[in-house]
Amino acid sequence: MIIDATDLILGRMATKVAKLALEGEPVTIVNCSGAVVSGNKRQILNRFKQKLDMGAPLKGPYFPKYPERIVRRVVRGMLPYKQEKGEKAFKRVMCYRDIPDKIKNEKIETIENAKYTKLPNLKFVRIMEISKFLGAKL
Repeated sequence: MIIDATDLILGRMATKVAKLALEGEPVTIVNCSGAVVSGNKRQILNRFKQKLDMGAPLKGPYFPKYPERIVRRVVRGMLPYKQEKGEKAFKRVMCYRDIPDKIKNEKIETIENAKYTKLPNLKFVRIMEISKFLGAKL
């Protein structure tokens, strides 16, 4: 299954992807930089910056800066990744910033229940903005 993450709420999309991966279906997420995180922009950016600053530089924990890695990390948080079934499910999830050439001609789906237009107020931040704020060299 190939999912287009453009204009999808990150958490809602991640739960659907995690369920599909646990059921044994390989999932590919494209256009990860277009996914959104709902809420106040300043609070979201501060929360991500706090996660990045946690720990020591050589010891970790390490938090990703790039959009596709942030999305994959959120999906990992929805999986029991320390157990064998979660580890196998996590290997079935692939994330890409854009649409790669090898899957350009395949059918790309979206999740209607996860669109940002379902939000009560339109306060959100795109993953691309978060990545640039964290210092990713895009």
